[in-house]
Amino acid sequence: MDEGDLAIKVKMLFFGPLAESMGQREIEVALLQGSSTRDLIDRFRLTTMLESGLRVAINGVIGADLDASLSDASEIAFLPPVSGG
Repeated sequence: MDEGDLAIKVKMLFFGPLAESMGQREIEVALLQGSSTRDLIDRFRLTTMLESGLRVAINGVIGADLDASLSDASEIAFLPPVSGG
């Protein structure tokens, strides 16, 4: 097994104020196979935002299991809490 078999690439999408604070709307990240969305949240220090209402969609599914292993080419969208007005 070569090193290429151990890595996957996922796309992180940021919306609203989070896109501004991250400085971009989209980041492609290489991860070890078996990594989860929770690993990404820890790596990018988004835990506090998650606790204050940040929603996460994995491949278009809001509320998907954050601890499930991601697949190559997965898309993880970070959605700010919807504010009423």
